[in-house]
Order: sequence, then structure tokens, then C-alpha cells
Amino acid sequence: MVVGIKVDRAKVKDAALMQQLINWFAGQGEMLPRALSEIYEDIRDFFVARDGDKVIACTALHVSWLDLAEIRSLAVGEKSQNQGIGSSLVQACLNEARELGIPSVFCLTRRPAFFEKHGFRLIDKMELPHKVWAECYRCPKFPNCDEVALICHL
Repeated sequence: MVVGIKVDRAKVKDAALMQQLINWFAGQGEMLPRALSEIYEDIRDFFVARDGDKVIACTALHVSWLDLAEIRSLAVGEKSQNQGIGSSLVQACLNEARELGIPSVFCLTRRPAFFEKHGFRLIDKMELPHKVWAECYRCPKFPNCDEVALICHL
């Protein structure tokens, strides 16, 4: 991790910057866009990476069920990539899952190699409960999803 970069819980004041970051990547087809109201509602799910006071990256750990959570909205600003910031955010999510007693964490991504470095393995999307597909209807690629599913058993 880069000196001066801190991974922390998101604060309400971070929501607008988080939305800009997430929606920039959504515009590139990398993830689903998030409404500001949705980020406020789920603010407790989010971690951010800060360079001083500036949010430069974010992600969320969203609890899906008793034994399953999802890492979603992992976004690292272009100037901050390839510095271990995304890895630090994933580790924060996995640590939170352990603390909550959640044994499995999944993600849907177009970049599986990144998550495989963190102990995730590819699975068939159909192995995931139907509940996890609740947001898919908002995706412009629905129903022709090009993301792959990965899971990490803690």
C-alpha cells in the first residue's frame, strides 16, 4: 500500500465522490451505476481508500444471506491503480466478513485474475442463490451477462 493512503469505513460525506468514481467505471461498462440515494442507504457497506481527505477508491461488502456476502462496486481511480489499493479494499471486505461470521464471499466481475490473487475461485453463476441476481435487471447487458462469478471460502 502506498504511504499516506488509508483504508477506512465510508462516511456520509464521502457518498458524492464515491458515486462519481463508481459511475465513471459504470460508464465504461465495468460495473453497475449507483444512485446517490442508494449509496447513502448502503453507506455502512462501504470502505474507502483516502489520500489525505480525498476518496480515491471504494468498495462494498453487501451481506446477501446468513452464509454469503458480495464484494461490489470496487472502483479505484485511474491515477491510483496498480498500487495495491484495490487489494487493500478487498482485504478489508474479507476481514469484515470474518468478523461478521460470514463463511463465503462472492463477486461478479470482468476481471477474475485480480480476485483469484485474493483466494477467490471461479464458479458457475448458477451455483449462487437467485437472490443475488436482484440487481441484474438494471444492467444494460441483461440478460447477456459477460461477468464471471468467483467465490472465496473463509
